[in-house]
Amino acid sequence: MTRVLCDKNIPDRFKSKVHRAVVRSVALYGAERWPSTKEVERRLSVMETKMLRWTADVTRADRIRNEKIRERFGVASIVDKLRETRFIWYGHVLRPTKTPYAK
Repeated sequence: MTRVLCDKNIPDRFKSKVHRAVVRSVALYGAERWPSTKEVERRLSVMETKMLRWTADVTRADRIRNEKIRERFGVASIVDKLRETRFIWYGHVLRPTKTPYAK
């Protein structure tokens, strides 16, 4: 996967798809049950920003804003996706079941 994300000959559009399919999926695995704290959100945001900068071959010294890098790859914030995942999971929890025990 490193070869794909670091290769300058591969288009950003494809790298974006790999990021959403692999990196984000692994980072958010089981996230709906994590404690909902600002620290968890901050750590995920920092991890994603570092991964996107690494993929774009951009350093902090280049002085490019994180939002610009997100726009370049067409990726929404991982914190927004975390909240969306939690709301979906919460909806499943609230849905009544026909059996007396939860599946």
